[in-house]
Amino acid sequence: MAKRKKFITKTSEKFLFKYLNNTSPTGYEAEGQKIWLDYIKPYTDEHFVDIYGTAVAVINPKAKYKVVIEAHADEISWSVHYITKDGFIYVRRNGGSDHMIAPSKRVNIHTKKGLVKAIFGWPAIHTRGGGSSKPEDTPKMSNIFLDCGCSSKEEVEKLGVHVGCVITYEDELMVLNKKYYVGRALDNRIGGFMIAEVARMLKENKKELPFGLYITNAVQEEVGLRGAQMIVERIKPDVAIITDVCHDTQTPMINKIEQGDFIAGDGPVIAYGPAVQNNLRELIIDSAEKSKIKFQRYSASRITGTDTDAFAYATGGVASALISLPIRYMHTTVEMAHKDDVEDVIQLIYDTLLNIEDGHDFRYLK
Repeated sequence: MAKRKKFITKTSEKFLFKYLNNTSPTGYEAEGQKIWLDYIKPYTDEHFVDIYGTAVAVINPKAKYKVVIEAHADEISWSVHYITKDGFIYVRRNGGSDHMIAPSKRVNIHTKKGLVKAIFGWPAIHTRGGGSSKPEDTPKMSNIFLDCGCSSKEEVEKLGVHVGCVITYEDELMVLNKKYYVGRALDNRIGGFMIAEVARMLKENKKELPFGLYITNAVQEEVGLRGAQMIVERIKPDVAIITDVCHDTQTPMINKIEQGDFIAGDGPVIAYGPAVQNNLRELIIDSAEKSKIKFQRYSASRITGTDTDAFAYATGGVASALISLPIRYMHTTVEMAHKDDVEDVIQLIYDTLLNIEDGHDFRYLK
């Protein structure tokens, strides 16, 4: 078997680690966007950032026909909701944060004075009836709490912590068994990495596009696709190719009948569904087959649950499609993506762009 061609360089992987190790909670994506823009600027012609922080880098901005490739820049997090007189902190979700994994996690509370270290405390097994499964002994939103080493509300507030401060897990990206990226916020900041790599490859391979390419890193997907809803109205694209993550369903406790049958390492997942424009999807599939890229298929039914839905139905309709990266353990601190899949998503988007013509007509009926 021929040795697999690699597209991710040492320099780009260094960017991946820097970008993923930085925090980018929903509503507070600015620092991550700065890192992303610093990396992608040399490969594009111009850039802009909208009023809520969605970052867009553009190739061939004067072209009339517009194509978007998009990921979302935000990660799930928590926010301070209530501080007790004894200095314990209760929280609210910021996005789809999972209360079941919170106990014993280390976190950073983001304040104007800087990061404040804290932990999600949890009573010892000895004090919980030997670890019973009674409702009162399991994590839920009403009983998970933060401890930042303070003994009063006043002491907490002196650190700069107040209601509304955002909270992120303290965790860093790593490589597992030389083939998986593992960490928090692969959903979907690894998408931002992949679309930036597409821009790099276009520049380094001296590819001239006959249309304007808008590489878009949108904010606030985790709270309802809000960044995408705003930016599509500004760009008004003709085509949008969205990348996000989906589930690797091979691990224990996942029902394939409900979730589908997807395998990390078996290639990108191409979506079917009402929000996916059929002819654009078929162009993506044709591109995969011509390049001999393995891919999987996903039935999205009514909605995709991704920014695809926001693009598809805006401005009178945008030809939209979804290419997903299968990951394990979504919305935890140990999300896992296979390196080969990351490479293949980059390659598939790149190849698809080269197959889109100026003014490409994706109408359902021609």
